[in-house]
Amino acid sequence: MKKNSGKKIAIFDFDGTLVDSMLSFAKIASQVMPKYYDVEKKWAFENYLRTSGIPFSEQLEELFPKDANNAFASLEFEETKKITYFERPLFDDVEETFASLSQIGLKLVISSNNFQHLVDEYLKKKTLNVDLALGYKENFAKGAKHFEYVKQSFLAEDHEMIFVGDSIKDGERAYNSNVDFIAKTGIFTREEFLKDFPKAQVIYSLSDLKNLKWM
Repeated sequence: MKKNSGKKIAIFDFDGTLVDSMLSFAKIASQVMPKYYDVEKKWAFENYLRTSGIPFSEQLEELFPKDANNAFASLEFEETKKITYFERPLFDDVEETFASLSQIGLKLVISSNNFQHLVDEYLKKKTLNVDLALGYKENFAKGAKHFEYVKQSFLAEDHEMIFVGDSIKDGERAYNSNVDFIAKTGIFTREEFLKDFPKAQVIYSLSDLKNLKWM
């Protein structure tokens, strides 16, 4: 790879982009939701994935606005998720791709709506080194708040960052902050991404980043 001359920072969503965890999360959601709402497991599974990219509490609010059960369902989901979370593997090409991107001078940042302590512990257990890891805290979530923190941390501008994510909501957050978006297929297809983000670059695996034009 040639040295990148336009981008300084590659920001990555965590679950579904780096960590193979989304189907596991969707399965948990499909078990939790029917306990609190009049929905089938299949509906819960599909709609968890459809609304992914934001904290589960916000997904529930989108699916079941102002429902009194949202807080209880969210708590059960988060507690259940933690039981096997650290067993979820990184995708096979993460470490090699990160090494290649670092070699061309990019700072590597994680921006996740998973809780900060879970992101930190996962990275420690997997010994994955990044320049900055941002997780979810109250009033500090993936999107504008994270992007602004990254800009201040590395003295960067919007156009010097790229955000890689696997959900439609990841793309929305990038475009709302004037950050270029690279969509990783998995939950959503190439066609689904391009329908909403016709100018986005789309990859099928993280290693495809090495073949993109970095402008």
